[in-house]
Amino acid sequence: MGSLDCPDGPWFNEVASALGPRYWAPGTDRVMSFTKGTEQEVDYAISALNLEPGMRVLDVGCGPGRHSLEFARRGYRVHGFDLSDDFVDLARASATAEGLDVAFKVLDVREMAFESEFDAAICLCQGGFGLLGGADDAGIIGKIASAVNVGGGVMVSAFSSYFALRHLETNERFDLETGVLHEIAELQDQTGVERTFDLWTTCFTARELHLVAASAGLDVQGVHGVAPGRYGPGQVTIQDPEILLIAFRGLAR
Repeated sequence: MGSLDCPDGPWFNEVASALGPRYWAPGTDRVMSFTKGTEQEVDYAISALNLEPGMRVLDVGCGPGRHSLEFARRGYRVHGFDLSDDFVDLARASATAEGLDVAFKVLDVREMAFESEFDAAICLCQGGFGLLGGADDAGIIGKIASAVNVGGGVMVSAFSSYFALRHLETNERFDLETGVLHEIAELQDQTGVERTFDLWTTCFTARELHLVAASAGLDVQGVHGVAPGRYGPGQVTIQDPEILLIAFRGLAR
């Protein structure tokens, strides 16, 4: 049956609530390994999207705000949103603790309706875009494109279908129709107790990500094979867990 049993609702909210600060707790050893590359990822975003301090950045599916907060530290005006109340609460608490002015709110990515309000938009670490069970992919990219000004930059990461199939494990199933990877994962909650969760992550090929972006009116500058904390230009290979899209909003929208 593959991933056809993927729930329609906000299934990741339960995971976010259970993990809490264990998902990302800067300055401690209680963090997921894939959240340790924040500074490098923001470095590359600034370079690839031609950003300068003072510009407005939208963080789509911001989670507990690690990218938003790093942009704010560097002088950018940031608006981040996520569907998880728990993650947004963590993001707000971190911003308050550091005295950073970041606008965080709870919002479903499918309901975002910004129009030419930002100089750039990022959607990283499967933030919203990769958690929808293989549905609404083109529509979400279209909404992200609409959120930025003409000429504004867009950076989106997606889990790689090539990598998922090449490294498929016994506790994983891959749905060839939807591109969704279903994983049964053992994760420690914020109290340190091991819990079992079902995870559904939509995966893409480089061609699919390019076509979806182009159909949304984005001028694609590059589709690169990357890993967390190792963002940069490079050929997509089966050894790269993620694919990174770099694009700019064109005139015809």
